[in-house]
Amino acid sequence: MDHEAPVYLHQLPVPGEERYVCLALVNTRFTLSHGPVDLLDDAEAAHLWLVRHGLLPDRVALNGRQCGRLLGLREALRALFTAYGDGQVPAPEHLAALNSALAAAPSTPRLAWPADGPHRADEPDTGNPAAAALSLLAEDATDLLTGTEADQLTECAAQNCARWFLRSHGARRWCTTKCGNRVRAARAYAAKRGKGME
Repeated sequence: MDHEAPVYLHQLPVPGEERYVCLALVNTRFTLSHGPVDLLDDAEAAHLWLVRHGLLPDRVALNGRQCGRLLGLREALRALFTAYGDGQVPAPEHLAALNSALAAAPSTPRLAWPADGPHRADEPDTGNPAAAALSLLAEDATDLLTGTEADQLTECAAQNCARWFLRSHGARRWCTTKCGNRVRAARAYAAKRGKGME
């Protein structure tokens, strides 16, 4: 393992991130043994994340205001996921943040005709690439929350993890085996310590 590489390269992807980039966005804030990590801690890091996820062309700069909107959307999505998981109605400001991102670059329906035949393609307005990126993330989250996989959306049960994932089966409680192993090790340690104090 390259210990000089950024910490996010050591994080295992969680189930669902490959299908829903909004999960990857929400999971850019997490906790490791040495403390909290924020992969979007400045405009440069946020730009790199958007480029790596194919949401923003590399040549397009991201300013501090646009980075703030991305962070606001991330926190709104986290709150919306939590409300969904708890079976609650979300706070109006979180819903407004998602809807504002959706409206920032409205999609225009187009007919696409690749080699496999024609299909409808909704393309966001690309006049403002940063707004288009936010719109795509908000649309992705809307698709997740209203789609057939919404009931699989789960927050990791490992203490201090705070990452969200899609459960592959009902009994799954942890985003990765690393989190599951950490919880089991803590239980074993607590049990051993409890027996030693008898």
